[in-house]
Parts: sequence; C-alpha cells; structure tokens
Amino acid sequence: MTWGTGDFGGGLLSRRTPLFGVVLGSQLVGMAVAFVLAIVRGEGFPSTADIGWSVVSGLAGGIGISALYQGLAVGQMGVVAPITGVMAALIPVGAGIAFEGLPPLLVLFGIVLALVAVVLVSRVADERAGPSGVGLALVAGTTIGLLGVTIAQISDGHVFGPLTILRGSEALLVGAIVVVGRKSWRPERRLWPRLAGVGIMDMAGNGAFILAVQAGSLAVAAVLSSLYPVTTVVLATIVLREPVTRSHAIGIVLAAAAIACIAGGSA
Repeated sequence: MTWGTGDFGGGLLSRRTPLFGVVLGSQLVGMAVAFVLAIVRGEGFPSTADIGWSVVSGLAGGIGISALYQGLAVGQMGVVAPITGVMAALIPVGAGIAFEGLPPLLVLFGIVLALVAVVLVSRVADERAGPSGVGLALVAGTTIGLLGVTIAQISDGHVFGPLTILRGSEALLVGAIVVVGRKSWRPERRLWPRLAGVGIMDMAGNGAFILAVQAGSLAVAAVLSSLYPVTTVVLATIVLREPVTRSHAIGIVLAAAAIACIAGGSA
C-alpha cells in the first residue's frame, strides 16, 4: 500500500466493515492485476534479490496499511493523516539524499514546500474526543516510508512481477493475522467493487513509483508521490461539494509551487 489509497481505503471503514477485510481484499485484487500486467508486459522472472526486496516491501506495506486504516478508524483523522503522510515522505527522501546526494537547490526548496503542503492539505477538522492515534500513525508512516526505500531497490525493467510478490506477501501477512488472532474479515458484498478500486489504485501507485525511481531520483519520486492528499481534497471539492478550508487552499497552492520547483530544478 502506498501513496493515495489510504484516504480511499480509510473511507470504507465503519463499525460493520472489518479492517482486515478491506486490507486483504484490496491486496488480492492488486496481486491479480499485477500478475496479468507482468505477463502482458513480458517481464522476465524476478531475480533472487528482487524477490527478497519484494517480500520485505510486502511485509512493511502490510503492517503500514493495517496501522493506517486502524488509526483512521479509531483515532483522529486530523492527527493520523498528516503524521503518516510526512513520515512516509521523510524516510525515503532522507534515504534518497543519503544515497544519491543533495538534489539541486531549486529541487530541495520544492521538497520543503511539498512537505509543508502535505501537512496543510492533510489537516482535518476533527473535534471528537478519544484516542488521537499518534502511535498508529507513527507505525504507519515509518513502515510505509521504509516500503518506499525497499521497493526502490527493485531492478530496472521489473515492475509488475515484483509487485505480484509484494501483494502476495501482504495478503499472506494479513491472512496470518486473521487466522491467528481470529479476526473478523468478511466485508459486505456491496463493498467489493470499492475494494477492487482500492486494490487497482494501490497497485498502480506502486507501479508508477517504481518506474519513477528507475527513471530518476528516489527523493523526488517520494516527495511528489506524498502529495496524494491534494488529489483527495480536489476530488472531494468537485465530486462531494465539500468546502475548501484556508489551510487546504494554501496547501494546494504550495503543492503546485513545489511541483513547479521540482520540475524546473530537475530539467
């Protein structure tokens, strides 16, 4: 799981929607689609190293997405969303700078703007009492951030084959948790189309991220992918007619400026 599906998947959760059903269903759909695309694309069988990185990425992703959805379900979205988003961006950005060196100054400035934009756009007015979900957000952000680093290690030319293994690893992890913990997991039939959509978008996001890293910089790919809350806010405004708050508007403007800086500095 990464980059953009957290908000959609979290939106499926309710008291009657099992957390692990959302995770397991979406990952199985993503695995099936990735397998078909690997065949259509004519990818060779992944190397031993790629299989290892894919399994590690799957375990990190399984933990991350479960913690994120649980945090969104029981905690405060205004706390969970920005912490997860920033942590998920900072870890691969830091790794990219450490391994690949500092990007041009304009790109670095764009990265800073993007991180500020993530915080502003992820803010949610949530005044309810109860647990904040900080612990779950830190777990989710850290593991999703590590997923960004490990998935970037996949060899050039391999995308959907490793993603099939990644999704299978996530599904096995969640399935083991369901069996050992005797967790409820069967979602209502009416939710399956939405679960399929989440799985497809999740897989597409991971695939695009791998291709972006193979074509350029890990730091740049990570920070641009972290701007997914902007899309969520814009879609909520257009489709659901939700009002845009001041912080959201500022965040959207900063996100646009960040993209322009990163694109200009990378040219």
